[in-house]
Amino acid sequence: MSRLKYITLGLFLATHVIKAQQTQKFTPQQINAFTKEIKTLKDYFKIPGMAVLVKYEDQTLLEDYLGWADVAQKKPIDQNTLVPIASLTKIFAAVLVFKLVEEGKLSLDEPLRKYFPKQSFTNKILLKHILSHTSQGDIGKQFYYSYRFGALTRVITKAAGMSFQQYLEKVIFEPLKLKNTRVLTKKSLKNTPFAKPYQLNDEGKAQKGKVEYGLSASAGIVSTVRDLAKFNQALDQNTLISAQSKAQMMQAFGKNLAYGYGIFSQDFMGEKLVWGYGQYDCYSGLFLKIPGKKLSVFLLANNNLMSDPARLIYGDATSSLFVLSFFKNFALNQPQMPLLESNLKTSKKTKDNFYRKKLLSQALTASFMARYDKAQFERSVKLLQQAFTQFPDYENYADLNLLHNLLFLKEVAFHKSQTSFNTFDPHIEKIGAKLLKMHPDNPYANVYMGNFYVRNGQKQLAKPYYERIVQAKNFSNFWYTSIAKNWLKKNGFTKK
Repeated sequence: MSRLKYITLGLFLATHVIKAQQTQKFTPQQINAFTKEIKTLKDYFKIPGMAVLVKYEDQTLLEDYLGWADVAQKKPIDQNTLVPIASLTKIFAAVLVFKLVEEGKLSLDEPLRKYFPKQSFTNKILLKHILSHTSQGDIGKQFYYSYRFGALTRVITKAAGMSFQQYLEKVIFEPLKLKNTRVLTKKSLKNTPFAKPYQLNDEGKAQKGKVEYGLSASAGIVSTVRDLAKFNQALDQNTLISAQSKAQMMQAFGKNLAYGYGIFSQDFMGEKLVWGYGQYDCYSGLFLKIPGKKLSVFLLANNNLMSDPARLIYGDATSSLFVLSFFKNFALNQPQMPLLESNLKTSKKTKDNFYRKKLLSQALTASFMARYDKAQFERSVKLLQQAFTQFPDYENYADLNLLHNLLFLKEVAFHKSQTSFNTFDPHIEKIGAKLLKMHPDNPYANVYMGNFYVRNGQKQLAKPYYERIVQAKNFSNFWYTSIAKNWLKKNGFTKK
């Protein structure tokens, strides 16, 4: 064999060794463990159909389609099945805003009132505050997920000189050739494979739901995991917006804040997580990047239980068991570690923060499912007791998710059996006091504490919390506002 042929063969072998090393970066054990856990979670949450895609850079580590797009017709969900992505639309909207900024047609420091002159918005609320969900409360300093984000629809339309939909298609859909991504309208879904909507009834059985049509900067796109991956790759390659714009978009808006510009951003166990979630009444989605590991995962489902139980609205991706499974298997490379804890009898102290996070996430999830299954109520209680035993400094790690978990158990006990559940009352009082000391006007903490005292039959103690919600400045009306106003009126604390 000639020297040239030896060189050619050597280069050929070297190239394939490198490719093999790249594809073997993640083992079959990691992929199989994640696949198995996703199937377990799908069954646990009674999700009819799911689409799953895991990427390392531009390499596909896993692509799987589980269950049904249409249960009655036995039509399986597949790579072409369109699923509404709800608030994942916000990530697309953020790209449009930064595109307009780069074109000199928009400034993040413009007041929102410029585009809504007849509204009562203060001039201190800037576009960057809307985009980062920091426009409520102490402007620019506190994160509260807000429907005000939808105001960017008008902002983008005016700055672009065309409709929001037209600019969305011009900047993102058409250049990226997203053939299975479009706006959520009856017309656009005609004669296309589409995941039917489902939700659980009071008995915990899947039933048909409704599609929430309409397009805004907040929601209204249907897509597939493959198209979401194409969109993500374009972000990675800076083909939609510049590297500088992307960095700003994916950086938390401020210290201890959970959100960047149109997308969540948080640190967990030494890794940055950049993520978004979608949640309609009958659909859910997840878009998660671990930039330091060059990993991404995309999940879509045709009921809301991939998002709702984890209370992702509070800004912690790791309250989701789907996220913990992905992180455990791919970022930590711990496929042998169980995702769901079954042995809750150990009293050995541990400093394993991931283990604590697993306990709390499972407890939160179980409390949500307790409305359908009494056994889940007891499981949530045991998981919480385990967490408080092994990690007794709960006041240090307590957050809105934990407070929600404890109060939800109290609500389930009341509504299911008309009994008073007081096991965690001391924890609730301490956690509520801690959270409200940090942010006195926090509407979620206030409504939870108001409900807490109502369930304990202490109306006078509940009253100040509901009043604080109603009297708080610079908060748009939301579900907690209605609860507070209605309770105060019903109990004679305001004029009828």
